[in-house]
Amino acid sequence: MESEAIMSQKKTTEIFHSPKNGFSLWKRIKENKALLLMFTPGFLLILVFAYGPMYGLILAFKDYNMGLGIMGSSWVGLKHFRDLFSNQGALIALKNTFIISFLKLLFGFPAPIFLAILLNEVRQGTFKKIVQTVSYFPHFISWVVVAGIMNSLLSPSTGSVNYVIKFFSGEPIFFMSDVKWFRPMLIISNIWKEIGWGSVIYLAALSSVPIELHEAAVIDGASRLQRVRYITLPSLKSIMVIMLLLQMGNIMSAGFDQIFNLYNPTVYSVSDIIDTYVYRIGIGQMMYSFNTAVGLFKSVVSFALILMVNYLTKRLSDGDTGIF
Repeated sequence: MESEAIMSQKKTTEIFHSPKNGFSLWKRIKENKALLLMFTPGFLLILVFAYGPMYGLILAFKDYNMGLGIMGSSWVGLKHFRDLFSNQGALIALKNTFIISFLKLLFGFPAPIFLAILLNEVRQGTFKKIVQTVSYFPHFISWVVVAGIMNSLLSPSTGSVNYVIKFFSGEPIFFMSDVKWFRPMLIISNIWKEIGWGSVIYLAALSSVPIELHEAAVIDGASRLQRVRYITLPSLKSIMVIMLLLQMGNIMSAGFDQIFNLYNPTVYSVSDIIDTYVYRIGIGQMMYSFNTAVGLFKSVVSFALILMVNYLTKRLSDGDTGIF
């Protein structure tokens, strides 16, 4: 039986790929030329702007000199990588990057899911639209504006938050200059800004869940929480895995725009990440080779994390989920 199946598969392959049957490569290209023409601009865009610049990765292994150019600069091997792991400031920035990224993942990843489930349970259309609009809006505000709002609200002398604290006989808190409070402020502000936008894709996934499943569960006596647990959450499993993998790809980018606009020298010890460190040290001192080495290191770590999480999710779900 096994040999018959193999023979049948070979025969099918020969039929569909044999030039005698009109299925040659050139024939298929001609038949699908419209689709290939649509595909070409995107392919060229990726080729030129994503793969083309990879030529510059050679800078990570050279001591770049603008006068000599990339090829003329002297080869230094792994010198810049050794500098990265021997520099105390770089190690602190690397540690902060991991801590801030994982805190954002820990608290920020479930937040849009929670909001999407709550909105999905709302039956009053007008109220649901108002909540969606209010929660989406912060995504479109730049971090420059958000930083100004936060500094005004959290100011120890004139901020509304500290006014309430002092009203209840508390001591004013220097939220943006206190190493104990700065990271929580980063996490809270990031959730507030992105929770609505992140919930869009989960709401789209929930809209495809057959209503008959909920109706059958209601007939069987399932409560609302039970329907969420046994119908809603399983329906989101695949999209949750994909979104987790995408976020793991950015684990080495803890949010340059946010931190750059919010931090100050007093909280460098808990807020300085790889991107801000490279901006201050690498670009400020024109250490382009060092910058490239850091960027290559970030890419390799992010890729490794994606592979690891994808492997674990496939193992835990018996191969049902994953992106590759």
